[in-house]
Amino acid sequence: MEIKERIQKLRATIKYHSKRYYENDAPEISDFEYDKMFEELKTLEAQYPEYYDPTSPTQRVGGMALDKFEKVKHEVRMGSLTDVFDFDALRAFVRHVKSEVGEDTEFSVEPKIDGLSVSLKYENGILTVGATRGDGITGEDVTANIKTIRSIPLELDSPLNITVRGEVYMPRASFEKLNKIKEENGETLWANPRNAAAGSLRQLDSKETAKRGLDIFVFNYQAGSLEDDTIETHAQTINKIKSLGFNTISMLTVTSDEDKIVNAIKDLGERRPSLSYDIDGVVIKVNSLEKRKEMGEGTSTPKWAVAYKFPPEQKVTKLLDILIQVGRTGVLTPLAELEPVKLAGTTVSRATLHNIDIIREKDIRIGDTVIVQKAGDIIPEVVGSISKDRDENSTPYEMPSVCPSCGGELHYDDADDFLEDEEDFTLGALRCTNPSCPAQLERNITHFASKKAMNIDGMGGKMVKLLLDNQLISDASDIYYLKKEQIEALDRMGEKSASNLIGAIETSKSAGLARVIYSLGIRHIGEVASAELASKFGSIEALFEATEEQICEIEDFGLIMAKSVVDFFKRASTREIINKLKDAGVVTEETVIERTSEFEGLTFVLTGTLENMTRDEASDMIKARGGKTSSSVSKNTDYVLAGESAGSKLTKAQALGVKIIDKEEFLKMCGEK
Repeated sequence: MEIKERIQKLRATIKYHSKRYYENDAPEISDFEYDKMFEELKTLEAQYPEYYDPTSPTQRVGGMALDKFEKVKHEVRMGSLTDVFDFDALRAFVRHVKSEVGEDTEFSVEPKIDGLSVSLKYENGILTVGATRGDGITGEDVTANIKTIRSIPLELDSPLNITVRGEVYMPRASFEKLNKIKEENGETLWANPRNAAAGSLRQLDSKETAKRGLDIFVFNYQAGSLEDDTIETHAQTINKIKSLGFNTISMLTVTSDEDKIVNAIKDLGERRPSLSYDIDGVVIKVNSLEKRKEMGEGTSTPKWAVAYKFPPEQKVTKLLDILIQVGRTGVLTPLAELEPVKLAGTTVSRATLHNIDIIREKDIRIGDTVIVQKAGDIIPEVVGSISKDRDENSTPYEMPSVCPSCGGELHYDDADDFLEDEEDFTLGALRCTNPSCPAQLERNITHFASKKAMNIDGMGGKMVKLLLDNQLISDASDIYYLKKEQIEALDRMGEKSASNLIGAIETSKSAGLARVIYSLGIRHIGEVASAELASKFGSIEALFEATEEQICEIEDFGLIMAKSVVDFFKRASTREIINKLKDAGVVTEETVIERTSEFEGLTFVLTGTLENMTRDEASDMIKARGGKTSSSVSKNTDYVLAGESAGSKLTKAQALGVKIIDKEEFLKMCGEK
């Protein structure tokens, strides 16, 4: 069989089995067989880039990371909706519409998905652009990330030129899985699925988006032609869109009766906890497309639709105790231990009390009957106390005078500690000042090994706790002295797991100075600041000698940040850890790249995935030789470096006649082959 025919057959077979697995929940072959076919297709596409197809199943796994998102102007403005918060306001809207365009006007009533609004553009039935809403007029091109969402068709059943609008969301199961991983890695948890969906869709690396389990509901036909003259209503467009292969909401009610609209909203509110995704309201729209045109648009919202927003569900329960949690940066957070209560679909037994000021303001006491709700429908919080039911012997709650974990001194954050954009700063927050506090130690080591720090795969929160519990480590530097046999002997660990972890630890030694600085968890110093310190001082030893004045010379560094760095490197414990890291072979000096001029004046565009080479590595090689990189192909592009699963940039390069090179040719140009 010819290569082209084999590729086409593989694509068709994989698409069939993918639909059976993901849409019909009725797989016909094993995961092993499916994966084997998929890998064969990837290999053939990499070897024969001339057979590139944007609708290939391989386009869903993500390609090379971007430097930034390109801007996209929407064909049709993606407006927001006017919110209503009670049924009186809703009824007023319905009556106003009927007075404008007729008493017989029908309305569609459908759930308002809590996610991120996007537009999907198809040309001749092929998905060409996926864009975020942005400001409604201009959004960001997130096509590569959109393609990773399996319920979005890459090719329609009909060769239509249309644009549709949908809501990308994160199912609750995906959200819980993502937050569990973040918790194990000692990372900040997402507050809710909506934020997680937005953050996931705006990843510059589409491979990361592909891991997040996003989904979509398409809820509107925006522009183009559906090529069906019988369509007159919104409900009919939804049916047509569904027939084209889009995932649409099934819970859609059409009625002209005011009471039935209200009842449909109430019904959706009752069904809300049992749904596998979050909804934050109900959208009520005029169903007739002609009547929508007649009513027209307001300044920023359509006149023919509103969004009814659900009030947060509240329940009454008993406050059994107030517990104190010590965070990675030493902040003490009071948590309410509650008599378990069902709230917004889940059982709640703990809720945040934020800080002592809020406890005092709301006069919340142990033993009180309290009102709880979920802030943003996700994070349980205590709204207030029912004081009339209070025990007469109850007393106001006071925070501990010493750290409950280590007995160390406590310090209240005041205005002098404030640094703009610092995640853990809260005016009045109580903080343990002991850097060796056991409660902070576990989280500090987890942070040290996390992806953005030393990136030790497999060294998440559970593993760190396991190592601490077995007294195999007492600080982060001890990680580099672990033996394979020690890890093998641990619970649920075997030879392969131990080998993988030791390998990851060894690899992390060359993570670079910026990551080492960030991994140390210096207060006020994030990723960007760590990179700037590495660039300015060049080695960890230079930081031991750095003065506040020298550090303040760095742009955007102030006295608070400088003092934090100097104080950190004054500690004897810091010197001990750094010495152990250096003795273990961890690189603590900035790598100096020797620059030449072979690529002077040349512009490269990178597309696809290069084997054993990251985008940053290829870009560094280009820049080290005097060249520059661009995120888009134009007539000014000199070379397109194309790897596996190259996308639309490859097609555009071919159309413009731009020179296309592979990794092997690139290395030859660099003089490395």
